[in-house]
Amino acid sequence: MAKIVYYSQTGQTRKYVHKVKQYQAIEITPSNFEIEMNEPFILVMPSYEPNIHPIVTDTAAEFLETKCNLTLCKGLFGVGNRNFANLFCITAKVLAKEYNLPLLHQLEFQGTASDV
Repeated sequence: MAKIVYYSQTGQTRKYVHKVKQYQAIEITPSNFEIEMNEPFILVMPSYEPNIHPIVTDTAAEFLETKCNLTLCKGLFGVGNRNFANLFCITAKVLAKEYNLPLLHQLEFQGTASDV
């Protein structure tokens, strides 16, 4: 069974992930990112412009580069606010491009029933 790994700065991403009850969720933070995964997972990321708030992207990058995590990552979900136009789900888009991972889904705020 796949797991969900996520980063949540304000709690919106955490609220979405907790709605997805069929998967075990693991939260990464700037002080807790060296988690070694041993089974496939999806990475769920909030939207923060990398040049303004780099800690979010950097934390996820360091997590992906820990041991075999990159090879076990099946793709990314982006969480954001459509009002930010081209910055909607920007963190997931940047990581997907940088690590050649699929961007599986993009959702707004805490997601809707169809996002779960």
